[in-house]
Amino acid sequence: MIEVKRSSSGHSNFKSINSIILRFPRFKEGLKNIKGVFEQYDEDANGAIDREELKRCLQKLQLNLKEQEVEDLFSSCDIDGSQGIQFNEFIVLLCLIYLLMERPSSPHNTSKMGSPELEATFDTLVEAFLFLDKNGDGKLNKKDVLKALDEESPWEKSPAHISKSRFREMDWDRNGKVSFREFLFALINWVGIDADEEIPIMES
Repeated sequence: MIEVKRSSSGHSNFKSINSIILRFPRFKEGLKNIKGVFEQYDEDANGAIDREELKRCLQKLQLNLKEQEVEDLFSSCDIDGSQGIQFNEFIVLLCLIYLLMERPSSPHNTSKMGSPELEATFDTLVEAFLFLDKNGDGKLNKKDVLKALDEESPWEKSPAHISKSRFREMDWDRNGKVSFREFLFALINWVGIDADEEIPIMES
């Protein structure tokens, strides 16, 4: 995330937490498209991606990771400890993979994952996180979120109690800092992706 921050132009389409919330319908539409991708890699159709399916997924995406890196990626996204990555967890997994992938070397192939629409959704999610990450350290803390209220758009400022409440919802492990992974899980929860399925909650 720090590298992404360094390479970004510094321009943001977001002016407040409310402006992120207003994007929720667009986020939801973009993320719903991942369902087909999930079903493609869930080869046994049991509703979860296991380690072997993840390895084949990474191979198809031409992402070469070491065994331990694959295990770390699996563990970080298997947030409920079920030994399988469910759909909501897969959204986070795919976004992390997107960040790990290098840009195509060919100027004629500008898409890393073969889906410009999906990548545009991920780019917007990253931009939302970077807007809140005021000190650029790749983590959100309460100071970051409160500072986001002081952007030069006084007519769009978010009430402080809403900001604090949103931060608590993001800080699932209650350590006072929010990683990009936690931010994504919280955002998926807020957006209401696949409302028929429970989103795993991190235990403190």
